[in-house]
Amino acid sequence: MAAPYVITRRGALPGATCEGRRRAGGAGSQLGACPVHPRRKMALPFARSLCLCRRGAKRLGVAAAEARRGISFKLEEKTAHSTLLLFKGDTGVKYGMVGLEPTKLALNVERFREWAVVLADTAVTSGRHYWEVTVKRSQQFRIGVADVDMSRDSCIGVDDRSWVFTYAQRKWYTMLANEKAPVEGMGQPEKVGLLLEYEAQKLSLVDVSRIAVVHTLQTDFRGPVVPAFALWDGELLTHSGLEVPEGL
Repeated sequence: MAAPYVITRRGALPGATCEGRRRAGGAGSQLGACPVHPRRKMALPFARSLCLCRRGAKRLGVAAAEARRGISFKLEEKTAHSTLLLFKGDTGVKYGMVGLEPTKLALNVERFREWAVVLADTAVTSGRHYWEVTVKRSQQFRIGVADVDMSRDSCIGVDDRSWVFTYAQRKWYTMLANEKAPVEGMGQPEKVGLLLEYEAQKLSLVDVSRIAVVHTLQTDFRGPVVPAFALWDGELLTHSGLEVPEGL
């Protein structure tokens, strides 16, 4: 087998290895230096650049996903009427005919006193947000948004500071200031979606089976609003922190 060659200023030295030449040339000797191919010099910076590009793209992707993601909320127990019970980590609400004994509830001005209403614990002041609601054994309920400081003696849909979609007698309606208007194209729900567009002043009911807007309610937001719920039978389970579906 031919002896290995090392390139020097004087040419090739047969039989010399890099390690041997280092010992021969000394630490400061040019003769002792092992040559590095130009392509190898370029490989490391290129690999670093590629890695940085991939990391940057990943971070941009995460940021874009976060921008599409809606609010994450739970139901706020201190607002819940005495006939309502929260469950599954305060993400669900069920109606009880008798409910909790009012005298056993903590007294606070946040609780709804006359109607079976509960509000979420997170307010919205900007952006586009999407959440879903699973309906279980309920034939009469309301879902929407309301001013954070709406009257606790009122019900969502009854006053003019809440905007809701209501389901009753197997039909859907919009409801504002106690006035109802029919909504077509939506049957008995198992799960529905809500799309809130704060700057555009819109609240839309979404058919989750085909990811399509069924009806849009024009709103009049003047300050922070929160997801709001009312029901008179069965259960509602909320799903928040979701990305706004593509196409909406």
